[in-house]
Amino acid sequence: MTPALDLLKKARAAHTVHSYAHDPNAPSYGLEAAQKLGLDPARVYKTLLAASERNELLVAVVPVAGTLDLKALAQAAGVKKCEMAAPALAQRSTGYLVGGISPLGQKKRLRTFIDSSAQAFDTIHVSAGRRGLEVELAAAVLAEHTQGQFAEIGRA
Repeated sequence: MTPALDLLKKARAAHTVHSYAHDPNAPSYGLEAAQKLGLDPARVYKTLLAASERNELLVAVVPVAGTLDLKALAQAAGVKKCEMAAPALAQRSTGYLVGGISPLGQKKRLRTFIDSSAQAFDTIHVSAGRRGLEVELAAAVLAEHTQGQFAEIGRA
């Protein structure tokens, strides 16, 4: 179990756990999950951390097949600009390793932004807190348990 799955279980939130054998040489953790689980990459989302000019860490959840639009994230967060957070800082703040960072059950609650494309699907997949472990849930459930808000922050 991971903090992400513990949170969902405790809240009795509808979710399904999927696991696969992680390849440490995979060039993209998210695309690896989509491929190994036979999922449409448009429904698999990665969790990224960005830092604002005020050193506030922000969580961005975007499709693995695309990229994070830092300007759009800054606009959604009401800050001037954002840049990707250093991996060590992301790990320290969330309690998860890069490649297994879940938007759920992080050590510190950070403002979370979910790409609005997630609302087009019945369910999406995000990291369950460990490489090789994904959780499938409704985007609304993810937003509820991260206190996240939907915004157009991803680019194809």
